[in-house]
Amino acid sequence: VMACDDEVIPSQQRIETVTDDADLEDVYETERHLLYVACTRARNHLLITSGDIPSEFIDDLNVRGYEK
Repeated sequence: VMACDDEVIPSQQRIETVTDDADLEDVYETERHLLYVACTRARNHLLITSGDIPSEFIDDLNVRGYEK
């Protein structure tokens, strides 16, 4: 999964359009779910890349052998 940067996941564009806290939580849950789905498509190996500031969702993943 490429570009798991803080500015990319969650989508800053979607976050900036939200005006309600409940809607913001929905955006975060949707973005977190999309990353989870992308990661669970891997069969044997999973490689997640990011720049200097990785997505906050990376820490939410329970991945065996995960190295920062």
